[in-house]
Amino acid sequence: QVQLVESGGGLVQPGGSLRLSCAASGSIFSINVMGWYRQVPGKQRELVAHIINDGTTNYADSVKGRFTISKGNAKNTVYLQMSSLKPDDTAVYYCNANIRPTTFMREYTFWGQGTQVTVSS
Repeated sequence: QVQLVESGGGLVQPGGSLRLSCAASGSIFSINVMGWYRQVPGKQRELVAHIINDGTTNYADSVKGRFTISKGNAKNTVYLQMSSLKPDDTAVYYCNANIRPTTFMREYTFWGQGTQVTVSS
């Protein structure tokens, strides 16, 4: 059983910062990519940022220069440091990972349960 658990969402004023954390646990053989998506009601879920196993990162244009994705020192963790937050960043943020479980020969995409980020004064 593989699961992703997120933490760190909440309410923050415009211009403020938040850090999201995601930890993957379970019977994991390998993880290729970990990332963050976000979704607001009535819109499609969109990629915020992801980090590949070799350290390569990719960001949505709307968050470049403000958000930073990084791997944690603990195995199978990823962080999203969000700075200079704007009201448009308000969304449910989902952790995402492409994981090969130990008893399988291919990767599967896993999602966390989501954490609400609200940017408002």
